[in-house]
Amino acid sequence: MKLLFVYNADSGLFNTMADIGHKIFSPDTYQCDLCQLTHGYFSERSQWRAFVKQLEVDCRFIHRDEFHREFPGQPDPLPAIFIQTGDQLKLCIGSDQLHEFDRLELLIEAVKSRCLDEQPLS
Repeated sequence: MKLLFVYNADSGLFNTMADIGHKIFSPDTYQCDLCQLTHGYFSERSQWRAFVKQLEVDCRFIHRDEFHREFPGQPDPLPAIFIQTGDQLKLCIGSDQLHEFDRLELLIEAVKSRCLDEQPLS
């Protein structure tokens, strides 16, 4: 079992630069609530990095384009956090829930309670 964190942003240098600009100049319309919570303008927040490092489960972080290549046809809106067992995904925290979090601490508590206490997929 691992946690799969999927950003609602595409990979690549150009996309990263565009995302930074979007966060700076128009943060209210930025479409990745997961990015907003876990990253500042230029790097990952230290509190988030420390939280992920202490987890006793493998974590994987991928972008929207990578996710759609690996899991074509996956219907859940992004960003999202999934529990992954093999090639099976179970939604753990959806985009609507991520949108409601206004502080990183709320995301951390949700990961602990909704993702880590889940039973493995059968």
